[in-house]
Amino acid sequence: MAEKNQPISGNDLARFSGPGSFMRLPMVNDLKGLDVAVLGIPMDIGTSWRSGTRFGPKQVRSESAMIRPYNMGTGAAPFDSLQVADIGDLAINTFSLSDSLRIIQESYDAIMDYDVMPMAIGGDHSITLPILRTMHKRHGPMALVHVDAHADVNEDMFGERETHGTVFRRAYEEGLIDPAKTYQVGLRGSGYTADDFKEAQGWGFQQFPARDLWHRSLSSLGAEIRRDIGTEMPVYVSYDIDSLDPAYAPGTGTPEIGGLTTPQAMELIAALKGLNIVGCDLVEVSPPYDTSGNTALTGANILFELLCVLPGVAYR
Repeated sequence: MAEKNQPISGNDLARFSGPGSFMRLPMVNDLKGLDVAVLGIPMDIGTSWRSGTRFGPKQVRSESAMIRPYNMGTGAAPFDSLQVADIGDLAINTFSLSDSLRIIQESYDAIMDYDVMPMAIGGDHSITLPILRTMHKRHGPMALVHVDAHADVNEDMFGERETHGTVFRRAYEEGLIDPAKTYQVGLRGSGYTADDFKEAQGWGFQQFPARDLWHRSLSSLGAEIRRDIGTEMPVYVSYDIDSLDPAYAPGTGTPEIGGLTTPQAMELIAALKGLNIVGCDLVEVSPPYDTSGNTALTGANILFELLCVLPGVAYR
């Protein structure tokens, strides 16, 4: 059996040096033989409030240098059984949202020519729609675990139908996701009308507002979602960093108070082990609004936690 890629150890090369890849994994152009391809989508032209997520992939990768390959909390050792590499950033058109969404979809079409699971570092949340369009071609309507302060089901924003706030309405309309197997966790904040969240409930979306999750473990919620979806159905996980309270993740474009905690995020993700996860993303990290780097550090660790629950991960 071929040796699996391993992050460069901090005992072999100081963590403040070395490649700028995710967890200091190899950077590759050839996806053949990979189980997981980590890629950056440095884009913020789909945002409606604070920009800066174009710097997200670079900063998340930088902060990931501290993460070691063994998960002390869950026992997961993903690099023992999965071949993982960083395939770099997509070359989006920084002057055109519509063209960038086309580039993302065509890039994912090429990625899906391989038997590989893509793990995207955003970028604003508008990146998820073209990803789902491509994933649907292979998997059909997928279950969706969407962790976010916002439902992202607007009809349009300033007349535009494809933005970071319209993603999951379009995904529902286009049949990319199964509405009865769509779970939105962490929703909160103010709205324009009382129907801002309720309309999606009418489609079948299951919503878990942050207010109902305060002061409780999310292990049981994750287990309920896992049992409801089952082990066979393809699942896409989209994690918006603004699902976390700004006390934990201030570096984001549309912060909302009263959010999830980082322990809750880790509990929820760990409980998804056993699902047939076929793709995931981490979006809306905006480094200019957190000069400490803590938001990007948190995002990098959430990606590692997701890596640790993918199908085929070894446990020690």
